[in-house]
Amino acid sequence: MEVSPPDAATDHTVLEIVVPAFNEEHRLPDTLVGLRRALGELGVPCRVTVVDNASIDDTAGIVAGAPSGAVPIRLLHCAERGKGYAVRSGVLASDARYVGFCDADLATSVDDLEQVLTLLAGGADAVVGSRAHPDSVVEERHSPLRRWGAVAFRGAVRQVVRTVSETQCGYKFFRGDLARRVFEPLCCGGFAFDVEVLGRMERLGARVVEIPVNWVDVPGSRFSTVRHGWQSFFDVASIAWRLRRVEIAPALPIVGLPLPQDVTGGAAAAGLRP
Repeated sequence: MEVSPPDAATDHTVLEIVVPAFNEEHRLPDTLVGLRRALGELGVPCRVTVVDNASIDDTAGIVAGAPSGAVPIRLLHCAERGKGYAVRSGVLASDARYVGFCDADLATSVDDLEQVLTLLAGGADAVVGSRAHPDSVVEERHSPLRRWGAVAFRGAVRQVVRTVSETQCGYKFFRGDLARRVFEPLCCGGFAFDVEVLGRMERLGARVVEIPVNWVDVPGSRFSTVRHGWQSFFDVASIAWRLRRVEIAPALPIVGLPLPQDVTGGAAAAGLRP
């Protein structure tokens, strides 16, 4: 990696989580409570940033009216519609040592954030949740059409991202300086933006660790197989074309790590707690 590691002594926020939100007034209250609880248990300065992606409901009001607490919550606005654009806005606005994102429905459990933080502090450039990991617990209610579409999509993605088994889980964390470098030139604003992010990281030689997740298919997904499926395939082809001449730097192989039974020494052992 050519990007130098961050200097912890100059950082205030250690971990920031970006939550892209489009018309999420009903789910956000519980999501913010859950995120604050999980981040508060880390014992290091954290922050939640909700990016209102041109919502037409009271998403912004819910965030602005959230009570103050040990984990601050801030509101950003992204007028350009698209999950990728919303996440990009939040990442580029972050000055945290580590930054990541999760979905507003909290379909992926955030109970393993200490493990995520420990892996990042231990040298990983990115930690990505993978529903394809053999130790993942996945409860899904997708239609056969969407399941077959996912298989075809993973096949198309391999022309861009060669070393990550599953790119679309909305649970990814990065070294802050590297994330800002990767998200700055991001062109894909749709649901396939993860592919471009991971493709760019792979070409930088980033050290990426896949971890298992506990994931539940929460009703109300914004992704529509009919409306967004073909667009996602088109976006992957466009990403492959944009990155076709970018050489892939040598990188350590992806390591699928099971969650340890005891991570109570995580943040403290990594030297992140005061």
